[in-house]
Amino acid sequence: MDGWTRSGDEPGPAQYGRLSVETADLGPAGWLTERHPGHGDFGTVAGVAAPGFPAYARVLHPADLDERPVRWDTVAAAYGRRVEALTDWYEVIGAERFYQNLSDYGLPGVWDEHPAEGPTPGGVARALIPVLARHTDTPEHCWYGLWEGYGRWNWEGIPTFPTPERDEILLSGGLADAVSPGILDEFAELPDLWWPQDRAWCVGGDVDLVSTYVCGSEELITDLLATPGLEVHRVAATDRVG
Repeated sequence: MDGWTRSGDEPGPAQYGRLSVETADLGPAGWLTERHPGHGDFGTVAGVAAPGFPAYARVLHPADLDERPVRWDTVAAAYGRRVEALTDWYEVIGAERFYQNLSDYGLPGVWDEHPAEGPTPGGVARALIPVLARHTDTPEHCWYGLWEGYGRWNWEGIPTFPTPERDEILLSGGLADAVSPGILDEFAELPDLWWPQDRAWCVGGDVDLVSTYVCGSEELITDLLATPGLEVHRVAATDRVG
């Protein structure tokens, strides 16, 4: 990932942007830790987001052209391909899985930077927030999980809660605060997990993915599918992630 400005030697801040780092009580994350085999496994949609919701969606992180977002279906059309719900980015461009290690990639006039790996990119997050706000009664009271392993700060001594193959720091704040880590550092990762106090939905991302996953009501997922500025596909809880 480009733009790293910290080595991880600096202690993690008490305020992650406008999000508070919780150290006394991790109870609000307890529902995410109670997973049974086959119910939110690592590498599945529910494993990245949360199990037990009526509907799930995959939100694709856009590619770029001259630092402007480009939809996957636009890129796919340029290669004579289509994007399906479980299509991987490297399949869109007809490349090997680890094509990013090549010295040259892209298609002139179509794309020149692959989709961002990691938690939800800022542009996608800003498009998600108003939709999510319509589908919770507690938008001012939300919880977040941030993977301790990003390495930008040293979080030693900060308690974490477990999700499949990840240990997360618990944060709290309003829904609008989800994008506030950029105040602290323009390259700071947004939280991997977001959920409101009423647990009406959950948003999940991961360091290795180019998609964000959202679970909630059928009405929420339908709303997301119709949201301009987002490229969304309906998926199932047990589908693999990408």
